[in-house]
Amino acid sequence: MSFIFTSESVSEGHPDKVCDRISDTVLDLFLSHDPEARVACESLATTNLVVLAGEVRAENDKIETIMSEIEPAVREAIREIGYDQEAFHHEKLSLKNYLHGQSTDIAMGVDSAENKKEGAGDQGLMFGYACGETDVMMPAPIHYSHQILKNLARVRKSDTNSILGPDSKSQVSLIYSNDGDPIGVHKIVLSTQHKEGVKQDQIRDIVHPILKDVLPTDWIVEDEKLLINPTGQFVTGGPDGDTGLTGRKIIVDTYGGSALHGGGAFSGKDPTKVDRSAAYACRYLAKNVVAAQIAKKCTIQIAYAIGVAEPVSLYVNTHGTGVVEDKKIEQTLITIMDLTPSGIREHLGLNAPIYAPTSAYGHFGRGFDEAGPGTFSWEKTDIVSDIKSFLT
Repeated sequence: MSFIFTSESVSEGHPDKVCDRISDTVLDLFLSHDPEARVACESLATTNLVVLAGEVRAENDKIETIMSEIEPAVREAIREIGYDQEAFHHEKLSLKNYLHGQSTDIAMGVDSAENKKEGAGDQGLMFGYACGETDVMMPAPIHYSHQILKNLARVRKSDTNSILGPDSKSQVSLIYSNDGDPIGVHKIVLSTQHKEGVKQDQIRDIVHPILKDVLPTDWIVEDEKLLINPTGQFVTGGPDGDTGLTGRKIIVDTYGGSALHGGGAFSGKDPTKVDRSAAYACRYLAKNVVAAQIAKKCTIQIAYAIGVAEPVSLYVNTHGTGVVEDKKIEQTLITIMDLTPSGIREHLGLNAPIYAPTSAYGHFGRGFDEAGPGTFSWEKTDIVSDIKSFLT
């Protein structure tokens, strides 16, 4: 039976994404000084105000330097996004920093000791997913939603007099065939901030070439399929129009609703937090399974207990598309990769300042090294041969 499925993305200038970028900027700053730093940074943004809160830990002789560098780093991140508006300006906004030391109870559970391996930073369950709908092995609706906004941002930033503002959202509804393959566009919704007095046709003229570049060549998007700023205008945007918080776009960050989600947000968390690192590992394993042509779709779940190194469970589901039993895939993946928190970090090189680029346009479906060496390492397909040798 054919069906329609929808996913949305939001731009780097969306209030929640501004906060994700701020939190990951703080994380990268800590990791650039101390690769073993512990960071759980939450951010709030509203009219000309940014508030930081959370728990941090780093080498004692580096803390003072790091804390002194946070404000300029945050302001630069906001400038790079494009916020120099009167009601949210990277220079004029007030920044309140309430970061404090990490809980000793959490530290005791996470840190390794003479008679104890490093444990997970929290209990929880994480999912990863991959499928053959796109060349990056992501569900098509979320992939194209991201690509539309990435290209829109590129156009905006290439023109110093652009009519566009930083805040935007896309929503792509695709038609799927009876075989479950995406075959065309049902509707695209695009809301983008713009200058006063801009007409919708002006925005439409910018958007049409972007859609032509992003979508498959035979997918025609007539005007009746394209809804632009359905309210009529979108002048007031960003944190002035809507308060932003870190971690509120977890479905945008992952698979657009096409796959399961464990509930944990990513941004602002160092890689001892398995909410982040294990979700990356799950995506990495699922993508390699699909790339190895062991399955056309693959969902992976890992679960942990706080303070315990080994995962309490691993689950693989190939949705009936696998060429071998799912249980055999589970056993193979456990053999190939160390799924303890420290094992994941070492395998994927996560103790590095690589996180700010993940804060917008999705954590998955990106090119490894896309934003510099070591970035998006979980998108590599470098264990395909290992998987094939065990399973074929």
